[in-house]
Amino acid sequence: MISDQECFVYIMLPGETSFVTAGRFQITETPQGAPIGKFIYGRSYRERDNAIELDPVELRLQSGEFETALMNGFFGAIRDAMPDSWGRKVIERHVNLGQLSDMDYLMKAPDDRAGALGFGLNQQPAPPISKFNSTLELGRVQQTADAIVRDEPQNVDSAGQQVEDLLLLGGTSMGGARPKAVVEDDGALWVAKFAREDDTWNYPRVEHALLKLAKDCGLNSADSNVTLIGGRDVLLVRRFDRDPADNNLYYRHRMVSALTLLRTDDDAMNRRNWSYLMLADELRRVSAKPEEDLRELFGRVCFNSAVSNLDDHPRNHAVMAKNLSWRLSPTYDLTPSPVIAQDRRDLAMDCGLQGRIAARSNLISGCGRFLLSEEEAASIFEKVTKTIRQGWEVSLRSAGVSEQDCNRVSRAFNYEGLIY
Repeated sequence: MISDQECFVYIMLPGETSFVTAGRFQITETPQGAPIGKFIYGRSYRERDNAIELDPVELRLQSGEFETALMNGFFGAIRDAMPDSWGRKVIERHVNLGQLSDMDYLMKAPDDRAGALGFGLNQQPAPPISKFNSTLELGRVQQTADAIVRDEPQNVDSAGQQVEDLLLLGGTSMGGARPKAVVEDDGALWVAKFAREDDTWNYPRVEHALLKLAKDCGLNSADSNVTLIGGRDVLLVRRFDRDPADNNLYYRHRMVSALTLLRTDDDAMNRRNWSYLMLADELRRVSAKPEEDLRELFGRVCFNSAVSNLDDHPRNHAVMAKNLSWRLSPTYDLTPSPVIAQDRRDLAMDCGLQGRIAARSNLISGCGRFLLSEEEAASIFEKVTKTIRQGWEVSLRSAGVSEQDCNRVSRAFNYEGLIY
């Protein structure tokens, strides 16, 4: 056993369905009170024939102690395995411990977190969970989610069931505040994203339509479905960091966010490092097929610009390794922003030499960083924007979006400033 400011880090290796202990993570403080994170790979782990790195940038497989003063002492790969903002809200509701530290959130998160890492106080890891919510249980889970969103007092008799629904089996994702849970359906794991009572349009169906529209543009987007539960739509997004194995278990694939690749954080002081161009630089270093991934990433920049997906922050991009090689993950969390301005819209990340401006000239200005010529970049831009211009409304209506909601989001698509 070790202290609550230390933990063992477990990993599920490719082709296996149980954890092994990879190393130890510790948080200490400087005399000035600043947190310092330390990690060391265990010798027995390093000596394994199939040992792999935790991530491709900070924690490469080697002997010796790693140390960081960034991100409150949390290495990026470990931070990516922590609960997102929704997961933290659920933990805060059910854990009566006052102010929680980042280590508290890490240790109290559910087993089925994003990626292939696990954490615990025992040197030997516990078996991974093999039971998940089913889509038949989503109505009860959605009711609990509504209560949490409304911040209603807990029903003491049902609190334990709420923990099981939304915490123990809730899983984590690469970021997001929308209510969600993990469910098992048709031999796969899905993130169930619930509508909120205060939504201005049908978010599940609109996001489902955008994921399909991205595929129509030739992009690699996550698979999704919409199911009706209790008279309300729920979006199901297939988890691409999981593949089914035997005995109701799943292979877990390593995954780290672009936030980790960029070695940056969410706070305003670090947003100067939010950049597609810098992300392209990192992909050239870590991707097993950089030319393919950079072309895909540039297409996503064009897509986000053309649908006004202005919440394209680094947590909404990731790389994943199903085996030894890292590749750009499928795109996810696609949401239009039908803002009024028609002359200029800004993405969350720098997308060209003129910064965050979502306009053709700016996007193409940075094409060299994506290993593209101006002609190649222009061709990708034209293909994506033409597909969206001709097909956005058809995609929304085929996904069951109402005419009223189509009108509500229509300003998001191919705004005038896109081609200035």
